[in-house]
Amino acid sequence: MPETYLLFDFGTDEQKAQQARHKLEGWKQAFRLDKKLQFKFDRSTSASHASETKAQPAAQKAKSKPSTKPKSEPAETPAENNGSVKLLVRLYFSAHEKLSEKRWIERIPDEEPFKDASPKVVQQGHREFAETLKQFDQLG
Repeated sequence: MPETYLLFDFGTDEQKAQQARHKLEGWKQAFRLDKKLQFKFDRSTSASHASETKAQPAAQKAKSKPSTKPKSEPAETPAENNGSVKLLVRLYFSAHEKLSEKRWIERIPDEEPFKDASPKVVQQGHREFAETLKQFDQLG
């Protein structure tokens, strides 16, 4: 079965990435694309930012009481996701479903949360295919 990967780079916009995830989940359910449409997120953060986020919760635990801790956690969550967010979508259609695969390759990058994320299509035989396949499998 031929595989096609669609790569999207949302930068630091976690909200757009979540909108994209929601849209993909809706399509999977509506069109019964369980094994044919799979996706994974690659969230990378800088080393300095990661060390800052680890230091902040430890300092807040020492200062705050347990009853106020749950109120402060939701406010911290968007600040912790300041790294780059990339979405890898795998389309895995059988050989006789070429038309369906072609339609999804054209449809997904044209939809709203995806078109601003610099869409890139990597098909089997492309020079970056092996690297993309390895990256998708590592995100497991």
